[in-house]
Amino acid sequence: MWNYEKRLEFPVNIKRTDPKMAQLIITQYGGPDGELGASMRYLSQRFAMPYKNVCGVLTDIGTEELAHLEMVCTIVHQLTRDLTPEQVKKSGFGAYYVDHTAGVWPQAASGVPFSAATFQSVGDPITDLSEDLAAEQKARTTYDNLLRLIDDPDVREPLKFLREREIVHFQRFGEALRTVQDHLDSKNFYAINPAFDHSGNCNK
Repeated sequence: MWNYEKRLEFPVNIKRTDPKMAQLIITQYGGPDGELGASMRYLSQRFAMPYKNVCGVLTDIGTEELAHLEMVCTIVHQLTRDLTPEQVKKSGFGAYYVDHTAGVWPQAASGVPFSAATFQSVGDPITDLSEDLAAEQKARTTYDNLLRLIDDPDVREPLKFLREREIVHFQRFGEALRTVQDHLDSKNFYAINPAFDHSGNCNK
């Protein structure tokens, strides 16, 4: 059960319409390293996690990724609101506009729709947390790339906040992986799958 607070984690107040920029940023909604995949990855992996404190980390970060998804969608919405047909034509936004008008829909910057195939949940804590560490670095890299291309400070500031949170998440997943390893034989962390070979999960 979650309580929803009706405010963004970081304010988004964009003054200038820019659909071309929106086409880039939308990748952090539905792209291969975006917030939708991140939230689904962590909130799925938590069920097989045998250690309650690590399950809590997955829940906390998965929930925060939903807040980040909300921020990214708000950015895309504000960059595309009140578009004129002329702006749509000049910006190259036409293909998206024909399918979705100015609705926010999960896709990559390349136009590829979101797919659950971009993330994994295998029920092995070592495997899943290793994927999570890589996922946070890939998301950070994507934000780096966006910040290199974007000059508008109204857009840059929320993106910079999101980038910093990816770094924090990476650190927390590193701590979580250490916690899992502390429960295992240090001579071979990969001898067993503690979620499968031993009973217990975060819902017990």
